[in-house]
Amino acid sequence: MKKRIVAGLACYMIATAAQADVVIGNPMAVTGPIPDLVAPMLPAVDLAAKHVNEQGGLFASGEKLVIARVDSQCDPVAAVDAVTKLVNVNMVTGIVGPVCSGATIAQAESVSIPAGVVTLSVSASSPAITNMENGTDLVFRAAASDAYQGVALAELAISKGIMDIAVSYANDDYNAGIAEVFVKSYTEMGGKVTANEVHEPNKASYRAEVATIGSGSDNMALFAYYGQSGITIMRNALETGAFSTFIGADGMLAKEVIDQIGAENMGSATFTTSASDETTAGFSAWKPLAEAADIPAGAPFVPNSYDATFMMALAIEKVGSADRSAISSALRSIANAPGEVILPGEFAKAKAILAAGGDIHYSGAAGPQDFDENGDVAGFFSANVVENGDWVGSIIK
Repeated sequence: MKKRIVAGLACYMIATAAQADVVIGNPMAVTGPIPDLVAPMLPAVDLAAKHVNEQGGLFASGEKLVIARVDSQCDPVAAVDAVTKLVNVNMVTGIVGPVCSGATIAQAESVSIPAGVVTLSVSASSPAITNMENGTDLVFRAAASDAYQGVALAELAISKGIMDIAVSYANDDYNAGIAEVFVKSYTEMGGKVTANEVHEPNKASYRAEVATIGSGSDNMALFAYYGQSGITIMRNALETGAFSTFIGADGMLAKEVIDQIGAENMGSATFTTSASDETTAGFSAWKPLAEAADIPAGAPFVPNSYDATFMMALAIEKVGSADRSAISSALRSIANAPGEVILPGEFAKAKAILAAGGDIHYSGAAGPQDFDENGDVAGFFSANVVENGDWVGSIIK
């Protein structure tokens, strides 16, 4: 599989809804450290809502599904403020988002869980989300946990013959979580971690940090958001000659990284991300829908964003009302087998089956979306390298 990450420009808004409309909250990191990564995710959310509304809307009365979008900034404090408004002012039925793990955990613990509102994150992947207290029935995600991605990255490193590595990770929930899984898995597979150091984001220079960890290996595992520390660390590492090979995860996957570092300097860099298997029926149904809307079908977390929104709509349809308290069980019901398979874009089909008392089983654009007891899903991952000035990915697991 090959996919290209296409950066886009997005705006955000708070949607206003008529009294009969059903509102879903959509806190997304429109600004913050990863805007290029998030930009194509926004129209995927909107496209799912468009499909629902074009195919009869919600319930027999045809109520409109409205997306209330706010900027969570990939920041815990901003996310709490944004979701508080969604829950208490917009009176949303459910939350689709946030993007980042720290923001997801903060808003869930402070706002959505106490309010009894389901959160279905489009991309938050920290293993800490799995075991959130009181969150088992109220926190779900449409992308696989880094408990799996960290293992996949370790396997990839070993397969590349990288048998020693220095680790640098940003001090936040997402990057600390995947770094922990990677280090444990990598050492269990026989790799040697020569350094394992946390760094603070948003510093002007990381030359001191690079020098501290750079004496034992030429290889760096970098876990950071590109807009906060990732680009600067990589640039400092190359400038000083401390490291020649880089691996890491999706926080570094943006065109800005290539633009800032230079494609000619990215030949030894490989970063993993959640991905879609293009051979699945779900992706085959999704791809033409995305292309018709000028959305990059295989870009990181873009299909997951569509899936999360579409599943929330299916769950609301299953409930038959905007009752927040019933969404959790309905979400499991529409996502997990048994039931007639529903593919992306098939809202009218799903609506008819549910109206007749039947069961449905959503098979998503990003792959199967069967939730386990913790609200987690399995998933696929890709290894991404720079070719011809852009990121190109291939499925690894």
